[in-house]
Amino acid sequence: MSTFYDLSPKDAKGNDYPFVELKGKVVLIVNVASKCGFTPQYKELEELNKKYADKDVQILGFPCNQFGGQEPGSAEEIASFCSLNYGVTFPVLGKIDVNGDKADPVYKFLKEQKAGVLGLTRIKWNFEKFLIDKKGNVVERFSSLTKPSSIAPKIDELLK
Repeated sequence: MSTFYDLSPKDAKGNDYPFVELKGKVVLIVNVASKCGFTPQYKELEELNKKYADKDVQILGFPCNQFGGQEPGSAEEIASFCSLNYGVTFPVLGKIDVNGDKADPVYKFLKEQKAGVLGLTRIKWNFEKFLIDKKGNVVERFSSLTKPSSIAPKIDELLK
């Protein structure tokens, strides 16, 4: 069984993004999309990113086009959209699948660690969030409806 720190997804340019570099950080992972009703959550995610800029917190976005085709763009288009519309400065990694046979190992791991509502493991929609503690444990899973700002107290707890 691999650990959170064994994972190494690809970034938007196709380079490895080794999670071992996240050791000792609280990590918030979100599957994102540019054309979703929840897309404005990028604003709050970036606000969280700024709030914790000097703390051991890392927010990571994983673009996914599995929900209503709401992330059709290329990596460059997605990065440009996030930057221009929401001023996103946290890493938005390479586009992946979060469900099904081709699900990225990161999401296979997250879903195994923390099931969603009614014990379902599949990701229901864009902007589901996983909170990982400083030791690489998946401690909480939040639905698309959870506002990123409401996760701040949980991040504060994990930073103590």
